[in-house]
Amino acid sequence: MIAEQIIENKANYRDDKLSEKPVRSIVKSISWRVVGTIDTVLISWIVTGQIKTAFSIGAIELITKMLLYFFHERVWNSIKWGKK
Repeated sequence: MIAEQIIENKANYRDDKLSEKPVRSIVKSISWRVVGTIDTVLISWIVTGQIKTAFSIGAIELITKMLLYFFHERVWNSIKWGKK
């Protein structure tokens, strides 16, 4: 059911475009990643005791999770379930 909705909405980009623009998803992913990365750096620092290692971990996850969130958000935006 959800897969069918995704496929149907891929053919109707106009409706998806009007519900939420990709740039909004990008801004949301950046703001969320700032919060998430601070959390990751702090936890990594506590666990490892090394600030350099903590920032290395934080830098890697900043990029990977931002990309994952963007694509996750775009997929969910194309699903009608739970929308009015």
